Amino acid sequence: VQLQASGGGLVQPGGSLRLACAASGFTLDHYAIGWLRQVPGKEREVISCISSRDLKTLYSDSVRDRFTISRDLAKNTVYLQMNSLKPEDTAVYYCMSTIEGTPYFGQGTLVTVSS
Repeated sequence: VQLQASGGGLVQPGGSLRLACAASGFTLDHYAIGWLRQVPGKEREVISCISSRDLKTLYSDSVRDRFTISRDLAKNTVYLQMNSLKPEDTAVYYCMSTIEGTPYFGQGTLVTVSS
């Protein structure tokens, strides 16, 4: 099982980024997948997830109405579209999934929101 996150970078406040999480070793139509973020010195925050079968999505209060999670089964990839970015969104973003009771995390991608 591998999760490969990408798409981070430097963006100005109010800007947008799209993160991608490419999964291998399992298929996204069988397991839910989520995005978390972590600021150094703070606890990891779960910000969004998408279910495997009915595509139900959940968002934290901090990103609801600004971020959108989606899935492309053909590419076995989950995306996180981030709009109206704020400086407080600066963090390392991880994707994760729990497969047969074992959590797997991608390597993280850094998002910096700054002018």
